Amino acid sequence: MNPKLKLPYPIILASASPRRAGLLRDAGYDFSIEAARIAEPVVPEIGAKHAAVWAETLAYLKARTVSMDHPDTIVIGADTVVTHGDTIIGKPADEADARRILSTLFGGDNEVITGLALLCPALNKTIITHETTTLVMRAMNPREVDDYIASGAWRDKAGAYALQEGGDKFLQSISGSESNVVGLPLEKLNRILSDFST
Repeated sequence: MNPKLKLPYPIILASASPRRAGLLRDAGYDFSIEAARIAEPVVPEIGAKHAAVWAETLAYLKARTVSMDHPDTIVIGADTVVTHGDTIIGKPADEADARRILSTLFGGDNEVITGLALLCPALNKTIITHETTTLVMRAMNPREVDDYIASGAWRDKAGAYALQEGGDKFLQSISGSESNVVGLPLEKLNRILSDFST
């Protein structure tokens, strides 16, 4: 990370996620937060091969919504989805949906894809990209599903689990950015912000 970048404009994180804010803060960046006022869309049945486009689109919509009111800033938008086989898994709608995901879609190879969008109207810059991390997870047994549901760690999490909140004990291997799994690919973000620096 290079938190000492000389950026020409302040940063706004267009996300209400405390995990993303924590990652950005721990990396040494100064920023403000303004969550994008857009409804959380239902993940369409478009298949996993289109997951990156979906994540990038949502990241752009979040960043664009905030950027329209703050043209003299660098706005960061992000959205994370998980794929399992040919299925895109978003955030569970409720406890029953989380149980379905954890019971039937959890084990094996999962890909965590975070769409990333950075907009700065004052510089006429728009960058849209994504990062993919592959996880191999072991399946949960019924008791473990019950315990994880009871913990509440599934709430507001793509794929219904969080490695930083107990999900790591089901992890067998990881390939790619660990911060991406939490919701913000810091390595890629830092490289992009370097292009904005003066």
